[in-house]
Amino acid sequence: MSLFKKHYKWYVVGMLWWIAFFNYADRQAIFSLFPLLAAEFHLGNVQLGLLGSSFAWVYGISAPVAGHIVDRVRRKAAILSGLRIWSLICMATAVSRTFGHLLIFRAAEGLGETVYFPASMSLISDYHGKKTRSRAMGTHQTSVYVGTIAGGFFAGLIGQHYGWRSSFVVFGGCGVLLSFILSRLLIEPPRGAADRADLGAAAPAAVVPHHASIPESLKIIAGTPTLLLCMAAFMCENFTTMVLFTWMPMLLYNKFHLSLAMAGLTATLYVQSTSMLGSPIGGWMADVLRMRMPGGRILVQAIGIFIEAPFVIMCALTHSMSLLILGLLLWGIFKGCYEANIFASVFDVVRPEARGATTGVMNLMGWLVGGGSAPLIVGFLANHIGLGEAIAVTSSAYVGASILLLVAAFVFSRRDTERMQLMIKSDDIRVRI
Repeated sequence: MSLFKKHYKWYVVGMLWWIAFFNYADRQAIFSLFPLLAAEFHLGNVQLGLLGSSFAWVYGISAPVAGHIVDRVRRKAAILSGLRIWSLICMATAVSRTFGHLLIFRAAEGLGETVYFPASMSLISDYHGKKTRSRAMGTHQTSVYVGTIAGGFFAGLIGQHYGWRSSFVVFGGCGVLLSFILSRLLIEPPRGAADRADLGAAAPAAVVPHHASIPESLKIIAGTPTLLLCMAAFMCENFTTMVLFTWMPMLLYNKFHLSLAMAGLTATLYVQSTSMLGSPIGGWMADVLRMRMPGGRILVQAIGIFIEAPFVIMCALTHSMSLLILGLLLWGIFKGCYEANIFASVFDVVRPEARGATTGVMNLMGWLVGGGSAPLIVGFLANHIGLGEAIAVTSSAYVGASILLLVAAFVFSRRDTERMQLMIKSDDIRVRI
């Protein structure tokens, strides 16, 4: 039992790993089914792009509200309730009979999934401090890659043998089952526990001194330049990454004449497999650099995302399957380095009681503005310059993100980190008094 308690903070990462797996498998499944949906409902590129954007729009719009709620409720309840809701919506997608039905269910799934990352990232941050936070979140991030691969491949495989509706029933049903299995195993930690331990507190506080109100959370966000720059970079990164998930299966299906299952697998397997390698490496590098400089995690992100850009162009424009696979493999490694630290970086400058709201606003920027616009914009451009060329253009967003992160790491991170630590110390003194 003592061994269980000693390593429980890593067991938490493992349990959340499986929830995030289905979070991404459910959302990825539809993209491998685009050819079947286009044929049955007579859809064009813009309409298919709208299916991708509708999820991102609702996910992004709902994210700040979800994050604010997460800062006030038990995160365990928010995570498991969200899992049940989005899984049921995923299953309900199978009853769609028109494009309008698909659009509604796709958007509703975004509403169900929006609570997960604010709650899970906040929860992990209270089990893992500055020594292991990036590694914990980087390990958790690998579930995104495995879930995306599984969603892309198995949805296509099930769809070509049993029809597209069966894919949604299978993925949704598994999520509902998982929610009941984990309901007795996941434990809610005290908020701010890991940060207070890092600062040398004798024992973590049982509760956060106060819950940040909406105006307080927005003030914290607006007054933290490091956070604002990281949010803008995440918006740029998510723009191009959403294009990969949305349009790469269709590009491979048309250009290389792959089957639905192989197009979905190829578009996800290589890039996500090496992302699983890059994410733990990026997490380890970030934890090491964070002990040397306040902006260490952000610097790892900046380098990783800059190196991604040329591989986007390679994958979009090549007519060689060998070069395509090479590009996807290299893209994935550096993608993982960036994504391991998305939330770990900003939690270095944000107080524990506002982390749910911060994650929610980040998802608003990343999904509503970035991911929400990308499928539709690329669908529109594809009608004029071709799909491969439209995807290649999006590489410029990675370059912009890298510049924003370098400014955050070297100009603002030290001041913002020290200010956050002083606030935690003052809150801890006030609670003890």
